[in-house]
Amino acid sequence: MAFDEVETPFGQSGRIIGGSATYVAYAAALFGDDVKQVSIVGNDFPEAELEDLKSRGVDVEGVHKVSDKPSFYWKGKYHLDMNTRDSLATELNVLADFNPIIPDSYQGAEFLMLGNLVPAVQKSVIQQLKVKPKLIVLDTMNFWMDSAWDDLMDVLKLVDVLVINDSEARQLSNEFSIVKAAKKILAMGPNTLIIKKGENGALLFKDDKVFFAPAMPLDEVFDPTGAGDTFAGGFIGYLAKTGDISFENMKTAIVVGSALASFCCEEFGTSRLKTVTMKDLDARLNDFVQLVNFDISLNA
Repeated sequence: MAFDEVETPFGQSGRIIGGSATYVAYAAALFGDDVKQVSIVGNDFPEAELEDLKSRGVDVEGVHKVSDKPSFYWKGKYHLDMNTRDSLATELNVLADFNPIIPDSYQGAEFLMLGNLVPAVQKSVIQQLKVKPKLIVLDTMNFWMDSAWDDLMDVLKLVDVLVINDSEARQLSNEFSIVKAAKKILAMGPNTLIIKKGENGALLFKDDKVFFAPAMPLDEVFDPTGAGDTFAGGFIGYLAKTGDISFENMKTAIVVGSALASFCCEEFGTSRLKTVTMKDLDARLNDFVQLVNFDISLNA
């Protein structure tokens, strides 16, 4: 939960609400009113934002508010292709000392989404849960592969699903082929792997099974910040709602996540996610079906 400042070829956002946990919460809350948030914010984080999350059924008891420091802040500029960006400023602030504490009321949670943070912090959250969740999903990035390899290897053994992008998969596995990379990564601990490919969709791997979900082609990608976190929130939110963690249901879940991520890109920050309804999502899911649905016959 943080502040972002984003510049794209389409404009500048100014200082807006961002952060992985914020995007995940807004996406997951679309599927139920039992989202429990664990995060840290500073003395500058607007109370109205916490109230908005609560109004959507997000429990913020696990959000620690620090009175003498500002919130995490990131500023970035996207290039014309909207896939590459430059980080112009990163201020850790309260995040530098983040030591998440799981409230007693959160015990018994069946689904856990671990946002992209220090692997040792992710591990501490898992260890605080008295009963192992039905499904643990973890996001990570190349920075932790460079700076906290051993801790990352430890936490990978404790999770069920790993979510990374294609360049991170290649770095983690030291393999160029995505298929070979997936096999190596699955041997590190998680039983399921999702590899995000940005505007080219996402791949789901489990055992010897593979599924590909496309990304929705958009007229304009206004701001891709948070799209990956929105994808993860939609993925785990749908699984939690259905209670089904089979490979077949995960196939549906990554399409749901991709659909929500496409909404996220339409406006700066979390703005579009705050207005998305289930009716909107159903319509976009139908668009996804039409995107990949075809008849074929090789008979002359």
